[in-house]
Amino acid sequence: MARHSIPANLAALSAIRQMVNEACQEAGLDEAAGYRLTLAVDEIATNIITHGYQEQGATGDIAIAIERTDHQLAVILEDTGVAYDPREQGMPTADELEKPLSDREIGGLGVFLALQGVDRFDYQRDNGVNRNTLEVDLP
Repeated sequence: MARHSIPANLAALSAIRQMVNEACQEAGLDEAAGYRLTLAVDEIATNIITHGYQEQGATGDIAIAIERTDHQLAVILEDTGVAYDPREQGMPTADELEKPLSDREIGGLGVFLALQGVDRFDYQRDNGVNRNTLEVDLP
């Protein structure tokens, strides 16, 4: 399992995306599945940085671990920002998703897209550490 600690700032997102992209290619994910996982990780990491640290006037790191088995690829993001379970955010309704972009409020779709783009998602908070686990099944 490769584990990296990256400063929790928006400039670090490109390094996170690169790590996930490389893991997807090594695992043999097709381009679409790799894109969905990368997008999901990017969205969760962005929320950690923005809401967990920056809006609180705090700094910190995001620990990233990538685990691969014969059947799945998992990306685990850990941070010490404020507690936030993405599953508790209200998901958009079918009516909201059908509205033209000009009629929608800005924001709110990122977590929805992230959770839709992976096969499994889990969140835990233990001893002040948030742990987001995003998993995709391998072909």
